[in-house]
Amino acid sequence: MKYQSVLAAVVRALAAETMSGVGGGDFEPKVQASKLKGEITGKDAALLVDCWVHARLHSKLIPRHWNALTARFSTHKAKKVDAIGKLVPLIATQAPNLFRYKAVTAWAIPPVKGMQAYSGNEVARRAARERAEFDSLHAGVVKRLEGGEMPEDAGQARREQYVKRSTDMIVLPAEFYDINTWDGQGLNRTTYWRWKKGIEKVLDDMVAEALAASSKILEEEGVLMADAA
Repeated sequence: MKYQSVLAAVVRALAAETMSGVGGGDFEPKVQASKLKGEITGKDAALLVDCWVHARLHSKLIPRHWNALTARFSTHKAKKVDAIGKLVPLIATQAPNLFRYKAVTAWAIPPVKGMQAYSGNEVARRAARERAEFDSLHAGVVKRLEGGEMPEDAGQARREQYVKRSTDMIVLPAEFYDINTWDGQGLNRTTYWRWKKGIEKVLDDMVAEALAASSKILEEEGVLMADAA
């Protein structure tokens, strides 16, 4: 299997950490069991390559590059939080420590458009709710056409149909992203934005360097498509 881009390879490799439990999970034993039955194919084969790329990048990238990629792209909550903590001390800025920590965290865990996260406990997508309402109405119409009664709640969606527990992802409260709460000195907003943009630039540059280094590693391993190199 070859990846279309270095970014695709990195994202898939980091996602494999969550799906397969790289570094202590049970994917490898499953692969070995599959070998006894025949050649590994399909999703298992692709996931095995993703896991191999994960291990390769982890071993060859310098720590700050690996942590930058993990903080930015990983969906493994514990690893993401750990990477954020390791990046914070590396950022040179005039901002105080609390501001620096929150800026790095907000960069690594940006707010997701269309999500409600005011409680920090659950999130709801508007599209998911509308889809659930449509499915409910459609089911009611089908039942009526079959000679049954149209349910009174047709067109209404149960909360569990469109609410996703935040245990599946890191969701920060909306107020976390208010930069006025990142510092207690009461300075003007222009200063806070300058600090924030400066920190983000350092992190973005670090990610760009990490992707360039990853590209070189994956090119040498022959897993990138020719036009992606």
